[in-house]
Amino acid sequence: MKTAESAQEFLTFAADFQLGGLTTEQPHPITAQLSEACIDDLPQAIQLLKQVDIDAFAQLSTKMEPAEQLVSEIRTCWANGGRVFLAGCGATGRLSLALEVFCRDGLVPIELQENVIGFMAGGDAALIRSIEGFEDFPEYGAQQLKELDFRPVDLLIASTEGGETPWVIGATLAAAEISQQSPWFCYCNPDDELHQKVERSRRVLDNPGINKWNLAVGPMGIAGSTRMQASTVLQYAIGLALESAGQTTYQPMSIRQRVVDFASTLSGSDWKFLAEFIERESEIYEQDDHVLYVTDELGVSVLTDTTERSPTFSLPIFENYQQGSTNDPRSLCYLCLPNEPASHLAWKRLLRREPRCLDWPADLPVTRLQQLIGYDISSQAAHNRAVSCGEARHHCFAIDVVDDAIVWSLGRLAAEAVPSKLPFLESQMLLKMLLNTHSTILMGRMGRYEGNLMTYVKPSNNKLIDRAIRYIRMLFERKTGTTIDYDAVCHELFRQRELLAPAEPIVLKTLEQFLPKKPIDAG
Repeated sequence: MKTAESAQEFLTFAADFQLGGLTTEQPHPITAQLSEACIDDLPQAIQLLKQVDIDAFAQLSTKMEPAEQLVSEIRTCWANGGRVFLAGCGATGRLSLALEVFCRDGLVPIELQENVIGFMAGGDAALIRSIEGFEDFPEYGAQQLKELDFRPVDLLIASTEGGETPWVIGATLAAAEISQQSPWFCYCNPDDELHQKVERSRRVLDNPGINKWNLAVGPMGIAGSTRMQASTVLQYAIGLALESAGQTTYQPMSIRQRVVDFASTLSGSDWKFLAEFIERESEIYEQDDHVLYVTDELGVSVLTDTTERSPTFSLPIFENYQQGSTNDPRSLCYLCLPNEPASHLAWKRLLRREPRCLDWPADLPVTRLQQLIGYDISSQAAHNRAVSCGEARHHCFAIDVVDDAIVWSLGRLAAEAVPSKLPFLESQMLLKMLLNTHSTILMGRMGRYEGNLMTYVKPSNNKLIDRAIRYIRMLFERKTGTTIDYDAVCHELFRQRELLAPAEPIVLKTLEQFLPKKPIDAG
């Protein structure tokens, strides 16, 4: 399809994906100058993002009332021989898979660990790369649920940061038809916004056969970057419910107190050590060198952060060694599980089970098991990267558990990032927030956003196409004081998408076409 025709086709249904009025898509007022702070004042940049996290947990503590019902329903499911399914798309898909790993690592008793099943849009292969457009199809969500043998005794807990993702809605509606227990739909935008702006969300919100848990905690640290605060509170809230349901000594109302206590711990934690790690990793990339993240026990958390950098900031994805050599740019970093000698074993170690991939749709081979195994994160990763990246040096960034604490080391730098005294779930959540802050500020130092707007957003699905158009219009208004037509920006965005070089920011390249051209100085 020609570029102009593709743009016009999008415009016929663009209203369904114009989500700028949702809270999760709004710029956060306290991070408006974040990109400048990343360059000029690293401690201030770290403190800004830490404060957004603290504020999110303060709000989360007021939204925990539904947790008691969810705990009860998880217990009922397990008592009836059922399984709890955790579903999401993109960041919420990764948090669902991570929670399954946490359960297998002891979040729930050993006899229940096989009874928690996480899955995401596109299957396990989507962990490492976004599968373009997959989330736009509700029928795909329903099909994945059914292929996992979801039964009447099973319970679905679905999460979507925005509350509007078609794939998650499709899985939730299918579960409502199959199960004797009403599925749970967890999300981070106010109900009135979703009712007013997103018709497909009303199919869930107005359905009495679906339990709703609204976990809205305000805008994200980077506008629209729901991998940050939204996915953090979703993962923590659902994780608390799973952990509590598995406890024989569980006391009602203890969940909310856990949130309050963790918010206090978070406020008192020291994140200053991040500055040196951020500076060092950014120096490595400035030298055209690379980073190899090395971990054994924390693979799913480290992988989540490193791979989410790609769709959020349009970075090259990890190389796939099944595809042979290509001319594609090499990823800045890669992951290595040093104690696993082969790729399939490494993925089995990371997931704590055999990988679950798809053999459909026919036109998306990136969902296949062979695709996933091609991302060789085994002990061979260092050798593979040395070959594929040529003369560039690789610097080892180790993140792992040492004496029950989580320790970071990069060259001469070393720090106890997460203290040993924290409970298991809280330690995993603090690690997630530290990784998110580290990578977000790192990207700010590399110029991957302006203020707190993602100028390198990758318009790979309908929601992200609208987001890119919206940011172009916002930046145009900031720079000129005037507005620009949505349709005109859409057509130019689609045109620039075909012309864009791998390292170029599509938002800024498209914006450039509309800004007044500076006169040439004849002198």
